[in-house]
Amino acid sequence: MDNRHTLVPFRIDIPQAEIDDLRHRLARTRWPICTPGRVDRTDFSRGIPLAYLKELAEYWRDGFDWRAQETELNAYDQVTTVVDGQTFHVVHARSAHPQATALILNHGWPGSFVEYQRLIPLLTDQFHVIIPSPPGFGFSTPLSGTGWELARTVEAYAEIMTRLGYERFGAHGTDIGSGTTGLLAARHPERVIGTHIGCESRLLAMVGEKFPYPDGLSGDEIARIEAVRTEAAADRGYLEMQNHRPDTIAAALTDSPVAQLAWIVEKFKTRAVGDSRTPDESVDRDQLLTNVSLYWFTRSGASSAQLYYEGEHSGIDYFATSHSVPSGWAVFDSHPLVRRAMDPWKAIGHWSEFTAGGHFPAMDATELLADDIRRFFSGIS
Repeated sequence: MDNRHTLVPFRIDIPQAEIDDLRHRLARTRWPICTPGRVDRTDFSRGIPLAYLKELAEYWRDGFDWRAQETELNAYDQVTTVVDGQTFHVVHARSAHPQATALILNHGWPGSFVEYQRLIPLLTDQFHVIIPSPPGFGFSTPLSGTGWELARTVEAYAEIMTRLGYERFGAHGTDIGSGTTGLLAARHPERVIGTHIGCESRLLAMVGEKFPYPDGLSGDEIARIEAVRTEAAADRGYLEMQNHRPDTIAAALTDSPVAQLAWIVEKFKTRAVGDSRTPDESVDRDQLLTNVSLYWFTRSGASSAQLYYEGEHSGIDYFATSHSVPSGWAVFDSHPLVRRAMDPWKAIGHWSEFTAGGHFPAMDATELLADDIRRFFSGIS
């Protein structure tokens, strides 16, 4: 670890030239020729439909107000600090109560600290909220080099919490952030007071691959899990590319804002729940585009993909955790088989299920997630 423990105050201030360049590029997009029959803006069966992508790009160019979003994000204190040669960006929203519990919120891809923007004010009555961006994400850029897998990231996060003055803290995470949360507990059980995981029923796609089939499933139940796996398999294109060829997709994501837009926004459809026809029916359009804009302005579409490559080739167990640290799960878009598959022994003390929400509960089920986090940590504090 570096001996430079400086916490440097940070404010988001994207140069106007960068904003103008984004609009210019969007105006000059070279669009693909639409395949005959592919006219339905809600048909994501072959990927993001061109009609919807054009609509969203037009709004991003002419209707979206980055400066207004920037002002909202700057309402919270932010710092940067260098750990192990890597610059980290951290949102630090302090509670009005000095003795409040410190809570680190961990996100994955294609999320960012923007994902937790609306969750923060619902938590600061009880928590000091800390949101670090992983190496290569957002303003935790540029990458200092290769080798930034999740275990190394977790050690950097532990150091950041020390620098912020928190010896003990809780942790919450979704997506890759769930792995970050579990590894924090596994590697620092004396510091982590509890872990809270947010997930959705698509987690069943990992049964039979990352997790074994539990005993006692009926043929019908196995068929239901396999149906989830089949559906999820169609969504693995991005995963294989980022796991194995991140530098190839990096060029498109850095040069074309529409490529970056399509790459991210599609995931907010495939990971949404319910009958939402387009991604901005499940999450707020401006928040969604703020998230995409952050990737664009920081060029982190390229660098964030490296975390996938590092994870695929590191041998690190992303599912490690500590059995001595209390754990809680909040399952959104619930499915009766999730607990049977993930916690067949009912060892997880706090287990909540919700029919609402999806892969991004901080955005599409904000109050439900906030309430569940508060209940879990109130029970162990």
